[in-house]
Amino acid sequence: MFALYGLVGFVVLVALMFAWFSKDLPTPGKIAKRSASQSTKIYDRTGEILLYETGEQKRTLIKSDQISDNLKKATVSVEDESFYRHMGFDPKAILRAIYEKATFRSKRTRGASTITQQFVKNALLTSNRTLTRKIKELILSFELEIMYDKDEILTMYLNEIPYGNNTAGAEAAAKMYYGITAKELTLAQAATLAAIPQAPTYYSPYGTHTDDLIGRRNYVIDRMVATKTITAEEATIAKQEDTTTVGTVVKPRKDNILAPHFAMYVIERAADSFGEEVIQKDGLKIITTLDYEKQKIAEQAIQDGIKKLTSYGASNAALASVDQKTGEILAMVGSIDYFNTDIDGNVNVADSARQPGSSFKPIAYSTAFKSEEYSPASILFDLTTDFGGGYTPKNYNGRVEGPVTMRYALANSLNIPAVKVMSLVGIDEVLRTAEDLGITTLTERERYGLSLVLGAGEVKPVEMAGAFGVFGNKGIKHDLKSILKVTDANGKVVYEYKSEDDPGREALNPQIAYEISSILSDNQARSSHFGARSALYFPGKTIAAKTGTTTSFRDAWTIGYSASVATAVWVGNNDNKEMKGGADGSVIAAPIFHNYMDKVVTADEPFERPAEIKDLTVDKFSSKLPSENSPETITDIFASWQVPKDKDDIHIKLKVCKANGLIAPDDAPADLAEERTFTNIHSERPDNSNWEGPVRAWAQANNIYNLPPTEKCDLSSIAPTISITAPDNGATASGQTTISASASAISGVKSVLFYVDGVEIASDTESPYTVTYNFSSIAAGAHTISATVTSNTNATAQASVIVNIEADASAPTITDISASKISAISYAVAWTTNEPSTSQVVYGTTSDLTDPYTYSFNSALDSNLVTEHSVTITLTAGSTSYYRVKSKDAAGNLSISDEKSFFAVP
Repeated sequence: MFALYGLVGFVVLVALMFAWFSKDLPTPGKIAKRSASQSTKIYDRTGEILLYETGEQKRTLIKSDQISDNLKKATVSVEDESFYRHMGFDPKAILRAIYEKATFRSKRTRGASTITQQFVKNALLTSNRTLTRKIKELILSFELEIMYDKDEILTMYLNEIPYGNNTAGAEAAAKMYYGITAKELTLAQAATLAAIPQAPTYYSPYGTHTDDLIGRRNYVIDRMVATKTITAEEATIAKQEDTTTVGTVVKPRKDNILAPHFAMYVIERAADSFGEEVIQKDGLKIITTLDYEKQKIAEQAIQDGIKKLTSYGASNAALASVDQKTGEILAMVGSIDYFNTDIDGNVNVADSARQPGSSFKPIAYSTAFKSEEYSPASILFDLTTDFGGGYTPKNYNGRVEGPVTMRYALANSLNIPAVKVMSLVGIDEVLRTAEDLGITTLTERERYGLSLVLGAGEVKPVEMAGAFGVFGNKGIKHDLKSILKVTDANGKVVYEYKSEDDPGREALNPQIAYEISSILSDNQARSSHFGARSALYFPGKTIAAKTGTTTSFRDAWTIGYSASVATAVWVGNNDNKEMKGGADGSVIAAPIFHNYMDKVVTADEPFERPAEIKDLTVDKFSSKLPSENSPETITDIFASWQVPKDKDDIHIKLKVCKANGLIAPDDAPADLAEERTFTNIHSERPDNSNWEGPVRAWAQANNIYNLPPTEKCDLSSIAPTISITAPDNGATASGQTTISASASAISGVKSVLFYVDGVEIASDTESPYTVTYNFSSIAAGAHTISATVTSNTNATAQASVIVNIEADASAPTITDISASKISAISYAVAWTTNEPSTSQVVYGTTSDLTDPYTYSFNSALDSNLVTEHSVTITLTAGSTSYYRVKSKDAAGNLSISDEKSFFAVP
């Protein structure tokens, strides 16, 4: 009984609620008399210049038989597959939507609202999102289902639903986009239109999300297969049809609109914030951040650059400019012509992801500067390096420059040092810095390698402008914003930005921000590669800038900033077609950047230098405080944590052994040790042969590869050695004697000196070390023979022997006697003795065979103790002469030759 009462009570309650909420509702029959929607207006920051008005919706009412079955099937399949089974609402779908919202699982593919509910919501009710409105929506949907059949409701829906770009209803949409009637729509075209109503602004064929539109179209086609309204073969054919290319299959768009890319950018964000219904119907007034004067300067700068960019094979350019102190977008040009379908002009490249080339490098360097190991003065070796897997990047000009400072490397955009920075600090850390600076597109970590620093990831120009603005704003990041205030048709403020809503956050230490700004505004530092008068130079104005160029000249960038405004410029082709050689950022993007910034920055705005920044002079290679051994120094700025505390440890003096260069003991004698200066130079990664090898080769080629020793030397093993090998100690010698020595030295033997009783008698410089000495000149008895070796390091050693010298009793041997004519009466007599001797020739005209062999003449005496002798004798012409040679050695032993004769020819 109680259950029955409860059921009756519930029915009565529902009836009362139905009656209560129905009393103020329009009847379904009043649809034709509903009030028109009010347009949304987009203004610049002054609220005076109208950029764009959504306008009154274009609509053409048609009958059911004038609508393609393809569109009906596509719409039902994607929006409400149980349309023909429910009575205006789907309880299961409502419960599913509640569950997905509660568990954050919604994928925005299908909602809980039926086609009947969507029609009621768009045609009869306000856009307020309240429980009351939802109840009213359900009641009217139920009533509508009672009054009309399904085909009539579907026809009303297809006549009512917005398809974007101020177009409502299938007929108006078909004509606007494809120039045909709704009846003529192909399966692919119908699926495309059915994809749009979920988010008309986002999925607009004239917008920047056509890839997503194609994806949703294909989803619609898949739903049609799932609901068995088309076959899989039909689906495959439909997916291959182009339904989104503006200018070919989609009619070109022409609107009365200022700053069109920015206006569409604002509408998309407003739709995300307030809903499509509100944008389409509620007559909003949106005050944006756009500075229209700067916008006009930006548009003119791009127009002025068209001639140059087209000469390099580029068809498009974009610019985004941001107030870095607030994050407000001041100017945005998404292409050179929004309405030019040949270049996909409607695509907003300023908000599209493109590869940034070298313009990404400051993000990597700013990451490195967080460490105490790196500063603008730190040295990186710009040398060809294999980073693994055969990845060997080249600099833009194909050359290498050896050791360069990080300031020089970044200012001149050297690739090899930049890749080294990326490797040293780590890809994850650089990505974290990029995210902190406001880059949102680098989300696929597995895709990125070291080439990310050269621009291998995709970024948006407007976000890069915001990121670079952090450098110029002392490290403070403000979120990008495009809307300042929104009011509804009645003047009620729906949204208003206040500065306290975004006080900013520290994305980068202000000292690092200043270091980057110092480098990127250093015209002298970059003049080596860019020249002193490049488009990056602003006489009398402090403006930092960085260019970027991608592989094969597909993208050219220049991004820079003053202390108040940051700007990014992109040049290229929307289809990613290569430009001509030489189309780098400094050539075709920098002039546009210069043209714009030179006009919007009207006075010098020096970057504020943090008090903690220090100017220091450091050793070139170690980046530490110079020592008395530092041959070269560098002066630059240092953040507080980068200030070096230690002295240069690359250039050091050590006392080493001369012979082997090893560390000498403290008591090493001066003839064995000396002080030398060493250069302990290594690569950034000494333990990696791919890095270390090129640096060692460079150091050797430049004569500075001089690593200090690590081992100590043994003095006993480095002094030269010598021994006398002949004659033996205690031997007996006499007359002409050979003296030999064996000597060696680690550094090599310079000479060996021989002595007899301390008097130098001879020397030799080549092994075997041998001299000959005639002992006949000294008295018999014991005598000392010694030898001293001198090494190439001037170290010495000595050896000696004692020999017994006997009196010389043997006369010299005379050989090789000859006489040669000088003139008719003069002849030269020559001979040889086996030991040094004094000699003479005795001669006459008669023979003398009796000792002491005196002749009529005594010739000239050769008084030198030599072994080679020659004297001149005078004869009588025409007569025979007889002569003998007499030779006496140092001991007085005499030798007389046999008699000789010759005829003196007249």
